[in-house]
Amino acid sequence: MDPMKAQQLAAELEVEMMADMYNRMTNACHRKCVPPHYKEAELSKGEAVCLDRCVAKYLDLHEKMGRKLTELSIQDEEVMRKAAIGSG
Repeated sequence: MDPMKAQQLAAELEVEMMADMYNRMTNACHRKCVPPHYKEAELSKGEAVCLDRCVAKYLDLHEKMGRKLTELSIQDEEVMRKAAIGSG
């Protein structure tokens, strides 16, 4: 595959994954923090604090999972490389 095409595809996938993460976070935090029947047009202080904490936790967890998946991927590549060297 053409390197420029691969880079463009990777960028598009990253944007798609970030949009999906944002949508999931928005839905999860909204369900958790905002009651289904609005009493006021503006968020209450409690709702705003809940949303802030929810988003912070969601992003923190997303970052930790990304680091762990990267770590596992690197370990996997090392195992595959060693197996290829050992069998070759």
